[in-house]
Amino acid sequence: MSQPCLHLRLISVLLLYCILFASHVLMITALACRPDQIQALIQFKNEFESNGCNRSDYLNGVQCDNSTGAVTKLQLPSGCFTGVLKTNSSLFGFNHLRYLNLSNNNFTYSSLPFEFSSLKRLEVLSLSSNGFIGQVPSSFSNLIRLTHLNLSHNELTGSFPLVRNLTNLSFLDLSYNQFSGTIPFDLLLTMPFLSHLDLKKNSLTGTFEVPNSSSYSRLVYLSLGQNQFEGKILKPISNLINLKHLDVSSLNTSYPIDLSIFSPLKSLLVLHLSRNRLLPASLNSSDIPLSLESLVMPRCDITEFPNILKTLQNLQHLDISSNMIKGKIPEWLWKLPHLSLVNLVNNSFTGFEGSSDVLLNSSVQLLDFAYNSMTGEFPLPPPNIIYLSAWNNSFTGTIPLQVCDRSSLTVLDLSYNKLTGPIPQCLSNLKIVNLRKNSLEGSIPDEFYSGAFTQTLDVGYNQLTGKLPRSLLNCSFLRFLSVDNNMIEDTFPFWLKDLPNLQVFTLRSNRFFGHLSPPDQGPLSFPELRILELSDNNFTGRLSQTFFVNWKASAIKVDEDGRIYMGDYKHAYYVYEDTMDLQYKGLFMEQGKVLTSYNTIDFSGNKLEGQIPESIGLLKALIALNLSNNAFTGHIPLSLANVTELESLDLSRNQLSGTIPRELGSLSFLAYISVAHNNLMGEIPQGPQFSGQAETSFEGNAGLCGLPLQGSCFAPPTQQPEEDDEEEEEVLNWKAVVIGYGPGLLSGLVIAHVIASYRPKWYLKIVGLDKPKEVKPVRFFASLDSRWDSYDNHVERESDT
Repeated sequence: MSQPCLHLRLISVLLLYCILFASHVLMITALACRPDQIQALIQFKNEFESNGCNRSDYLNGVQCDNSTGAVTKLQLPSGCFTGVLKTNSSLFGFNHLRYLNLSNNNFTYSSLPFEFSSLKRLEVLSLSSNGFIGQVPSSFSNLIRLTHLNLSHNELTGSFPLVRNLTNLSFLDLSYNQFSGTIPFDLLLTMPFLSHLDLKKNSLTGTFEVPNSSSYSRLVYLSLGQNQFEGKILKPISNLINLKHLDVSSLNTSYPIDLSIFSPLKSLLVLHLSRNRLLPASLNSSDIPLSLESLVMPRCDITEFPNILKTLQNLQHLDISSNMIKGKIPEWLWKLPHLSLVNLVNNSFTGFEGSSDVLLNSSVQLLDFAYNSMTGEFPLPPPNIIYLSAWNNSFTGTIPLQVCDRSSLTVLDLSYNKLTGPIPQCLSNLKIVNLRKNSLEGSIPDEFYSGAFTQTLDVGYNQLTGKLPRSLLNCSFLRFLSVDNNMIEDTFPFWLKDLPNLQVFTLRSNRFFGHLSPPDQGPLSFPELRILELSDNNFTGRLSQTFFVNWKASAIKVDEDGRIYMGDYKHAYYVYEDTMDLQYKGLFMEQGKVLTSYNTIDFSGNKLEGQIPESIGLLKALIALNLSNNAFTGHIPLSLANVTELESLDLSRNQLSGTIPRELGSLSFLAYISVAHNNLMGEIPQGPQFSGQAETSFEGNAGLCGLPLQGSCFAPPTQQPEEDDEEEEEVLNWKAVVIGYGPGLLSGLVIAHVIASYRPKWYLKIVGLDKPKEVKPVRFFASLDSRWDSYDNHVERESDT
């Protein structure tokens, strides 16, 4: 580059820097901040990776004093910073800070710096969901002006933090940590302004006792649930006369809790009693705060429907899930005027009192009575229903047409019942539809209008016929589509590849037919597809060598929200997690939750023929591959050694020939392999990936030998006729040529994979974010030169053998 050009480039870079710096200055100058404070703010931001927020987002949370120009408020946007908060951070130079909120940023397992104590003017300090570890420094007790302290949702340990000097505290949240030891209630008495105390989900021990003192009368919010307390709830709890929210779940009390003990709490709105034993008689009395709006009592060993609910005319949220309540749901429940959320999951209810229109006058919006023993016709849904789940019951008859009149209905899950008749015509209006494992008939309605909201559609295991509706193309939000185990007769829906969000697609066990790789289609590519299940159909023909080019499984990608399982997590009151039947490592798992990292292809049980495409090696993130029960010929592709995440490989019952590539031994995660009933020959490669397999994984190959099969590959040497030597040489050359078709072995870094758990799929409380796993780079397909180099090396190794 010439000297003048270099000078021009340097000048351009300097001008750009000046413009960016000036924009910082101009934006913060409007906030009346001094230049040194501006520089410190920029320096603080530069201490971290801050791709999660732009400049304006960061500065929107800054306020400076009009007279001194010092920064007095700093509130980081969620997900703005990533990195370690160091003890010498410029943050601790903002000595005039009164308000500091760093919550929902990732400080990557930093310890809480002692230097927070230098911010002596702090009145509000919020460090929630930051990934902090270790103990709270004793220096925090020097922040005597604090009125608000939030350290929740971290991994802090040690005994209850020293807060004796923080006499101005009105808000203290230490929930969802790992604090241990006893609570110094006498210490808390020195806080005359304390109104909000949340210690939920720790490992605190000792006896739960509310001291007999009026000092607690200011408490409005008290959450002590899910710790390791013992003892009993004493009468002085009646001193909490202003209490509105009380969580005493999982108290491990020495005897059943009498609900009448809460009757003096006339202001109480929310009461959480989950995982406690309740006195049965108190469930039928009227001695309970009539002000209650939310009553949560799951896993309380309740055996009869609580008649105490009759008196709660303000009740909005009722959760009595996972108890042992039998009989019918009383008709009077649906007459409570403000009832909006009802969770009756996992009991032994047999049905509803009253007629099928018992819910028509109900105000309920979210209703879940899954996992019960309900029979008869399905009731007509409430008029303002949003979420309706009744899966795993025994309802019969047809799906009420009135579901199409419920414009607010978003989630409909009637799976695992005995419903018959057609599918309603209004699926486009719903976000999630799960009608799996019923006896529904007819075809899937071809009524999906443009802009349809449908994200999940599961109609598997019914008696559906006809073709896939072409109007599915209008479902641009469609993420999960399952029509498995029906009688649908159609060709492969290549037109669905235009759906931008489709991730899971299963057609298993239908009557689909035709070619998967016709000449006029080119490489099959879905933009986001990670799971494709086509097993047990009538697909025929060959797969082109470019068949797997441009597939999503060619790259490892972490879910954007850091979620472990696929689903809908965006609603405040429910979580829906997609489930599907998984065939994995030779096992069948019914209704397993779908990992966001799970990538699988299953073409088994068809009539596919020809060679397995070498482009299979591009699918580096593939975890399970099943091509069994087809008519594939030729060799096992050497490119499979590039599929570094592979855990399960089933090529059994084909017509494959040649040897088992030794290179498969480099697949670190390969835990299951079956090549049974082919025409393979030679010695089974030795190594941990092969030695742990069952003998049945290699049976039915007359030319295979070596462990785990019986017998040895090495026979005593005998004099061979010259003709046999020539024949053996031809075989070796042929084997070398077949092996030479494969690409060179790639070296790649791999990431750990978590196997899906088998748990219930519905929850009525939103769950916290899981941290995404670290993704390491993986090299892509080898060059043409390296393929030929690999070919020469394989010839040499086979000749040596």
